[in-house]
Amino acid sequence: MPELPEVEAARLALEEHCVGKRIVRCSAAEDTKVIDGVAPSRLEAALVGRTIAAARRKGKNLWLVLDSPPSPSFQFGMAGAIYIKGVELSKYKRSAVSPTEEWPSKYSKLFVELDDGLEFSFTDKRRFAKIRLLDNPEAVPPISELGPDALCEPMQLDDFVQSFGRKNAPIKALLLDQSFMSGIGNWMADEVLYQARIHPMQTSSKISKEKCKALHRCIKEVIEKSVEVGADSNEFPENWCA
Repeated sequence: MPELPEVEAARLALEEHCVGKRIVRCSAAEDTKVIDGVAPSRLEAALVGRTIAAARRKGKNLWLVLDSPPSPSFQFGMAGAIYIKGVELSKYKRSAVSPTEEWPSKYSKLFVELDDGLEFSFTDKRRFAKIRLLDNPEAVPPISELGPDALCEPMQLDDFVQSFGRKNAPIKALLLDQSFMSGIGNWMADEVLYQARIHPMQTSSKISKEKCKALHRCIKEVIEKSVEVGADSNEFPENWCA
């Protein structure tokens, strides 16, 4: 499942290659399970002719800011992925689409061509992702319900220790709670707990202050390193369990 580092890698690629360019062609799949709350034809019409002003992310959600609302938002689900034709992106642990498949992939849910000829596609092989068209993605669920982003809005150490001291949930369950802290999923939770030497079933409120400090440090280190290498698990340190 794509987690914060994979989604951030997609955001950075969109920011580098697509921001400032105008959408000239768009094709949305006839898949109401993924294209959520908007007709594919309406989604296409809302994007064509618009210029991409920014690529934003919170937790595992990404959205494109256009030159005026609305914005397409992407909730990656189990296997959502951004592919930019001719651009090497991160290697997901369970890659959604083989690079040898046709372009755009048969799993493409939204295909976009830009005014310089560059093309990108949001794919979802397992159909748990969501694409929405929203006036302000940050103001409505699911993004409005997220806790602080683990990369961009890290908790200060004192707040982190106090927050854990008030929770009686198992530590891994708390790390996976997106309303508590957004962006951490299963593999990241396992990694930071392994690095901090904390059992995933340990009750949060019973963790010592020193262990909380170690966990706070390990979250920062794992996120920063995984983002640095573009979420490519082949580039993770040898002492990681991922």
